[in-house]
Amino acid sequence: MNDTSIAISKVVVERHRSMTPAERWLAACSLYETARKIVESSLPLGLSGEQRRLAVARRLYRNELPEAALIAHARYVDPK
Repeated sequence: MNDTSIAISKVVVERHRSMTPAERWLAACSLYETARKIVESSLPLGLSGEQRRLAVARRLYRNELPEAALIAHARYVDPK
């Protein structure tokens, strides 16, 4: 379904074409962070860090990654 007019679609396409790769990357990162925050805000309170990461990963990547990968991501501990 596309509810965007052809004129607006052209403006959006031209805007993206005029952006540098770095600008497009930053825009994508910003959109991802916003989506992640929306998902996190919908989760119940009291989840552990691992449970929270798994819930977010499931919500964002359920149809893209196997369950084992989602669990591995949730269990990952940054060595820093």
